[in-house]
Amino acid sequence: MRTLSDVPTVALLAVGHLLHFELGVAYEIFGNPPREATEGWYDVFLCGAGPVRIGPFTVEPDHGLDRALGADTVIVPACADVDEPLPRELVETVRAAHAAGARVASLCTGAFVLGAAGLLDGRRATTHWAHTDELSARHPLSEVDPDVLYTDNGSVLTAAGKAAAVDLCLHLIHLDHGAAIANSVARRLVMPPHRPGGQAQFVATPIQTTGDHKLAQLFAWAQQRLDQPLSVTDLARHANTSPRNLGRQFRSVIGQSPIQWLLTQRVRRAQELLEATDESIEAIALATGMGTATTLRRQFKRTVGVPPDSYRRAFRSARPA
Repeated sequence: MRTLSDVPTVALLAVGHLLHFELGVAYEIFGNPPREATEGWYDVFLCGAGPVRIGPFTVEPDHGLDRALGADTVIVPACADVDEPLPRELVETVRAAHAAGARVASLCTGAFVLGAAGLLDGRRATTHWAHTDELSARHPLSEVDPDVLYTDNGSVLTAAGKAAAVDLCLHLIHLDHGAAIANSVARRLVMPPHRPGGQAQFVATPIQTTGDHKLAQLFAWAQQRLDQPLSVTDLARHANTSPRNLGRQFRSVIGQSPIQWLLTQRVRRAQELLEATDESIEAIALATGMGTATTLRRQFKRTVGVPPDSYRRAFRSARPA
């Protein structure tokens, strides 16, 4: 648990075109103390340089950006479009706040602001899986990890998309106030308890199964047969090519080997069955071509980061009794 001042301060930066979910989540979590937190909760400031567009809304920050320079924690919400130029005053504020000793955390694509401020160089980082390649390309000195919920480098933290923003906020509360308070906030949000950042982003990166690229038909064919013990030879035979040439095509189109792609599809199918059915782990192993429950548990935990039983408890789709 961190050593806190009597009233630790959190500055939420509202500059440029933002996504409302991440900003709203941070304000909800840090701005509303749980009953168990009798003292020393956060003083939250919304800081900006004037009215800001957040989704369909326009918000007037209650403090200027200079207020963030004395904050204990600075939160950078998600940018709506990573291809838009980043506001210079936002980048400079983040850089100056970190230099002044603030803990700086980005939510989703807010990581691009941290990168522009030079805070990701030599550090691990993440963002929404759809933007990790672009983040890595822009900031090659950073180790961008597309497979985690969030990263914690001490004074610089980054979260993946949407729900992972909640996880990072809960992680900060865990550091500041302990596990019991963090779990109390999670209960109020009707969220699973605090999840460790090394856990995988739960939605596997989708692979295009339609379109006109040369593997689209094979993808669709294989996904209809995931319950069968398909091999690379089977895939190559259906594609009317050699296993070696098929491997080259897979790496060219999706950057994975055929076996890696096939395993990803089996795990994704297992995720769907765990969420939407009452089938046993043994039955799901057969339905996804894993063969045995032991194999499914091993491959699922390696890919997703948690055992299938834990995944089902946390992410099961709600259905009428």
